Amino acid sequence: MGQQGRASRVLGEFSAAIEELAHSVGPAVVSIEVRSRAPIDSAEGKQAGFVAEQRGTGSGAIVDASGYIVTNAHVVAGARHIDVSVMSTAEAGGKVEHRHYAGKLVGFDRETDLAVVKIEAAGLPVLPFIDSNKLRQGQVVVAMGSPLGLDNTLTVGYVSAISRQLRPDRPNTYIQTDAPINPGNSGGPLLDIEGRIVGLNTLILSQSGGSEGIGFAIPSNLVQMVYKQLRDEGHVHRGVIGVISQEITPELAKALSLPRQSGVLISDVLPESPAAAAGLEAGDIVDAIDGRPLEEGRQLMAAVFQHAPGQLLTLDLLRGEERLQKKVTVLEKPRSPASLADLVNEEGHLIRRLGILAVTVDEKVNAVLPNLRKLRGVVVAAIPAEFAGFNPGLQSGDVIYSLNGKPVSTLEELRAGIDPMKPGEAVALYVERDGTLSYVAFNLE
Repeated sequence: MGQQGRASRVLGEFSAAIEELAHSVGPAVVSIEVRSRAPIDSAEGKQAGFVAEQRGTGSGAIVDASGYIVTNAHVVAGARHIDVSVMSTAEAGGKVEHRHYAGKLVGFDRETDLAVVKIEAAGLPVLPFIDSNKLRQGQVVVAMGSPLGLDNTLTVGYVSAISRQLRPDRPNTYIQTDAPINPGNSGGPLLDIEGRIVGLNTLILSQSGGSEGIGFAIPSNLVQMVYKQLRDEGHVHRGVIGVISQEITPELAKALSLPRQSGVLISDVLPESPAAAAGLEAGDIVDAIDGRPLEEGRQLMAAVFQHAPGQLLTLDLLRGEERLQKKVTVLEKPRSPASLADLVNEEGHLIRRLGILAVTVDEKVNAVLPNLRKLRGVVVAAIPAEFAGFNPGLQSGDVIYSLNGKPVSTLEELRAGIDPMKPGEAVALYVERDGTLSYVAFNLE
């Protein structure tokens, strides 16, 4: 067989493999249509005080046969109704049909832009996760979704980069791919050639608004961690280990007589932190985390971000000329507003017309939110996903002090003030957020 014949055979095998992949994974990739309401901006770009109905589309991946679906938080944010379209498993050449289900928002996490939706179904096809740490630059990947409303669209490309950080101040890292991704692909899976989830497509960098070959997906390890927490608890717990790190520069290396001119140096270990308990010291150089070499200081922050509280990190260190390995337990980040969700339940703390779970400020709240401006009030503990469409813009950790100028000291007082109000009435909540006071004004639905 000549060179041309061998090339034709290889390309034919590759084409057949992609066809088989599309047929097998398509039924586990869903199309999501969302109806929501959003504030109308004035000509000056400020909220005009009115809301309008909006429709949006996105994609998702079925990860549990009982109907659990992962997608992007921005796809379902503020949703009042979620329609999930599931493709039938038609035989080759047969007619493809879709079944529509009402989706329930189980939970979402804005920091990672991930959400979990549940539909009432059983025996659904699922997509498994693969360890995204094993992904390699140049690996062939496939993006599936519904770009621009075109159901079950497949595109093929390569992994352009395995760990791309788009903002220096954020720990989020992404898989970069040149597989074409367009609006509507958001929330759909990025798959390896065996049909396993390596990431969840989330955004593109584009000057034209369309695909220019620079797309980004949330790594599967992070997707899986957030999915499990949202499914089980409805919110995400953040982790810390208690170190401050920075990149080694040639100047720093020369001044401190370090053995290398690049890498990651631990500049501080917080007292009584997990890192201190594990024996880490200021001046240690971090070679690798969980076997993965580190080159930049932000990679350490990103690695901690991708681990849930209670999980272990294995750090390979260089201390002087000695090589060490330390195991550090990730602990929950203290005084996080997310931890307020553990103080409430939907049955007793729901204020449906505001789309919040709330609790009266007490000593437990003060332990999470110290130094509040006022002694009495009602704190927003969580935003239940299924009622998020009623939320006028309140966030977890907000403390409500008054309703239309009348002081509010307890959850019961807030509920008693809201419940009798009629749809369309104007509401002004006086709220403390991050140490500052302001009004949240809206028309009650």
